[in-house]
Amino acid sequence: MEGDVMDKVEATATVCDFDPISGSIPATKVEITVSCRNLLDRDTFSKSDPLVVLYTQGVESKQWREFGRTEVIDNTLNPDFVRKYILDYFFEEKQNLRFDVYDIDSKSPDLAKHPTDFNDFLGQVYCTLGEIVGSPASRLEKPLGGIPGKKCGTIILSAEELGNCRDYATMQFCANKLDKKDFFGKSDPFMVFYRSNEDGTFTICHKTEVVKNTLNPVWQPFSIPVRALCNGDYDRTIKVEVYDWDRDGSHDFIGEFTTSYKELCRGQSQLNAYEVVNAKKKIKKKRYINSGTVSLLSFIVESEHTFLDYIKGGTQIHFTVAIDFTASNGNPSQSTSLHYMNPYQMNAYAMALKAVGEIIQDYDSDKMFPALGFGAKLPPDGRVSHEFPLNGNIENPYCNGMEGILEAYHQSLKTVQLYGPTNFAPVVNHVARYAAAVQDGSQYFVLLIITDGVISDMAQTKEAIVNAAKLPMSIIIVGVGQAEFDAMVELDGDDIRISSRGKLAERDIVQFVPFRDYMDRTGNHVLSMARLAKDVLAEIPDQLISYMKSRGIKPNLVPQIYLPGDHPQTNPV
Repeated sequence: MEGDVMDKVEATATVCDFDPISGSIPATKVEITVSCRNLLDRDTFSKSDPLVVLYTQGVESKQWREFGRTEVIDNTLNPDFVRKYILDYFFEEKQNLRFDVYDIDSKSPDLAKHPTDFNDFLGQVYCTLGEIVGSPASRLEKPLGGIPGKKCGTIILSAEELGNCRDYATMQFCANKLDKKDFFGKSDPFMVFYRSNEDGTFTICHKTEVVKNTLNPVWQPFSIPVRALCNGDYDRTIKVEVYDWDRDGSHDFIGEFTTSYKELCRGQSQLNAYEVVNAKKKIKKKRYINSGTVSLLSFIVESEHTFLDYIKGGTQIHFTVAIDFTASNGNPSQSTSLHYMNPYQMNAYAMALKAVGEIIQDYDSDKMFPALGFGAKLPPDGRVSHEFPLNGNIENPYCNGMEGILEAYHQSLKTVQLYGPTNFAPVVNHVARYAAAVQDGSQYFVLLIITDGVISDMAQTKEAIVNAAKLPMSIIIVGVGQAEFDAMVELDGDDIRISSRGKLAERDIVQFVPFRDYMDRTGNHVLSMARLAKDVLAEIPDQLISYMKSRGIKPNLVPQIYLPGDHPQTNPV
């Protein structure tokens, strides 16, 4: 009995505070490959010896910092660089990049003099990481600039998501003749999986469900990232502990066994039948053999598709904005209005629109975006509309880029009369109609609603969202001003999934944030916008993946693209 008590104490310490591994999985890493074509020839008796330097920009400081360099390739105007840049990729952030190309005539690493000496500087290009990733096949070709009156050639930037072991393993286990631990019944067994660390310690990575009152349990199949199970090392020890569940959390230790990912890959066989051993019992009892056996019933490995797989496969993200023109915003001609056009700074509507739109536009090839308004009286007859085009063109509500949307927004404020009520359902249904027409995974729709206040058509909006959750779309709601936004939190559905008429939404597709939470106290609007974009866009990749998985849609394979003028590369230095 004393051994059992000790088993309880140890089990309580290891199992009760189960912390899922997902929090420690690193960000997506992207590898950038650089090629150039038709560079300027700066050398008199030979061709240029190019090198490319990548600079990244800090969100807060806006300073450019050198991130890394390619190798120098001698005597070529069409280099294909071998050395790559590896960057952390965040969909929700605008990651500004600058690529400078130099002709290197010396072995000195000091580039400080090069930008001012046009004999060495071959050109530069600015872009965002999202622009590269969002281009067809994640391949961006741009002309180099920076030297007045000169054609500097082109730079070709390709993005590839690093493997980072994206496989998922799905497995199922059963056990036979486990030790009986309960006085008035059999055991209630469950298993806990640990991966071993470099220092010999173990980290919990999975816990099965409890199967009640049996010594011969069959557990449900479960899926786990392979990196969570073994961190990419297929020979690394995986320890599995078997417990008898107790209501008070003081679970009884039955025994343990070890295996490895390599062994599990063999699938169901005699090699994957394990003796469950309790070391303390083995020391105390001479005739002790084991505390039962655990057998692997099935083992399947599949590759988990990522957001970037879909983008690279051609999925386009379509962005629609809907702006609140209700009277509660205040008279746009007065400085107290949320729609007031201050000639020296953007209002909250414009800032929210620009913050989110500037990132999403990188994933839409034509950069044409529908822009809608709701809650206003329209000329000439003063009818109230909850779904009108900001550019006044019902047949073609598309605006050209962020500047086009902002211009249409400014013009609308001069022509419509702010009114009410605040109805969301019409604009949600508007985008849903487009999303319903394309459900093959080639397009995904994001609706940005910017509003100042309390929603008037809650029941209809909830129904619209529940219906939209089945479609390839997400909704971002940004609240501006000082109103109470309790209803928006309900629509967000992070804590309680939204429902309508007893029907639960298939997916969580709404993200709400109040803009006031992101206002920088020092008045740094660039920082406010970056923080806002980071939070409201962070859920979009997972929402897109959840739609694709629910419909069994896999990313398209990307055809190999050959560069014009491809030729075998020689003598990299």
